[in-house]
Amino acid sequence: MNEMATKQLNPDHTAAIIEVINKSPFYELLSIKITALEVGYCRGELLLEEKHNSPLGRMHGGVYASAIDTVAWWSAYGSVSEESGMTSIDLHVDNVSAVQNGNLSVEGRVLKAGKTLCFAEGTVKDEDGKLLAFGTSKLLVANNLQTIKQALEMAGHGSLPPKYS
Repeated sequence: MNEMATKQLNPDHTAAIIEVINKSPFYELLSIKITALEVGYCRGELLLEEKHNSPLGRMHGGVYASAIDTVAWWSAYGSVSEESGMTSIDLHVDNVSAVQNGNLSVEGRVLKAGKTLCFAEGTVKDEDGKLLAFGTSKLLVANNLQTIKQALEMAGHGSLPPKYS
């Protein structure tokens, strides 16, 4: 069994990391907020605005892709050690329905967490729970990739509480 599967994220770490990541420039641009983070799971919300529209006046499909990539990555975050970093190496998204506005819910779940690869899925739903898009992400896990701790230090953020309880 994967040793990370038996660990729980430290609630203080989770609260601190959510606060930091929700202030990131890309997440602010996308209007996405992470609202829950657990080992193997992530939930967020995305407020659709005019800035999300394509030149044709409809929401750009890249919004779904970015949202799925975000929650898939963060769902995997709790499944890797503090000494490891991750990067997305493949993202597949199926757009099944369009929406013009509103609050979207996005969820990510780990399908399989390994030592070097992590597979995760994500979904995007409208306010009524209608499925709008789903996708899968393949993430490379390695000790030579930038860790969250290193990324926060480079960005000038303080240290976080320990990752695991």
